Amino acid sequence: MIDTPTGDWRDMERSELVHDVVASPNFSNRTLPITMLVMHYTEMQPVETALARLTDPEAGVSAHYLISEAGVVTQLVSEEKRAWHAGASYWRGIKDVNSASIGIELDHPGHAGGYRGFSEEQLAALVPLAARIVKQYDIPRANVVGHSDVAPIRKIDPGELFPWDRLADYGLCLPCPDKFEAADPFPNEGAFILALERYGYDITEGRKAIEAFERRWRSNRIQGRPDAQLGAILWHLLLERDRGVSR
Repeated sequence: MIDTPTGDWRDMERSELVHDVVASPNFSNRTLPITMLVMHYTEMQPVETALARLTDPEAGVSAHYLISEAGVVTQLVSEEKRAWHAGASYWRGIKDVNSASIGIELDHPGHAGGYRGFSEEQLAALVPLAARIVKQYDIPRANVVGHSDVAPIRKIDPGELFPWDRLADYGLCLPCPDKFEAADPFPNEGAFILALERYGYDITEGRKAIEAFERRWRSNRIQGRPDAQLGAILWHLLLERDRGVSR
């Protein structure tokens, strides 16, 4: 059953990080603590079109925040509630990603509308909002992910031009490894895919999982098959995690 908005918007107030509040009816109660932050793009323009869909009860989708290309942050769902942004998804054993995450939608034409970089104004609004969320809920850097990470079969957003390195510079997500202790340690594609599962991906469709990993960690070449560079990146990420160096 969908909760009624009455009484559930106590924390939805305009602030230096949130410029507007438009309550979406599309939410429910969480069943898990918040341990993830998921980035999306809307693939709809203008931003008013995305806002209308994210607040349409018949559409059945929402997010906690929508950030326009001009940098205007609109809150749609209270963080204490479960927004409907990730759909069928999985990450590191979590099958109900919506219950465990906060979702941020970025106003953007997406791949269907002429994919391009994200605006400076939008990123300037995103970084402090993400920083506050990560700090407040003690979200591990490895759990700040893209929609394509948690739903590789269905989704490719926020895409290869999303500046993960910028978030990493602020300590908000894991940086891409640039020094490797081993060359490709995986003898074949099957071994690489199993390692992807160990890292946290849904490997139901192995090639799609590989593409999602490439989109996140080697965005300049997305080919859907592992090679020595990709293997070294994944090995390093697993090694750092197992050593307890990264979280």
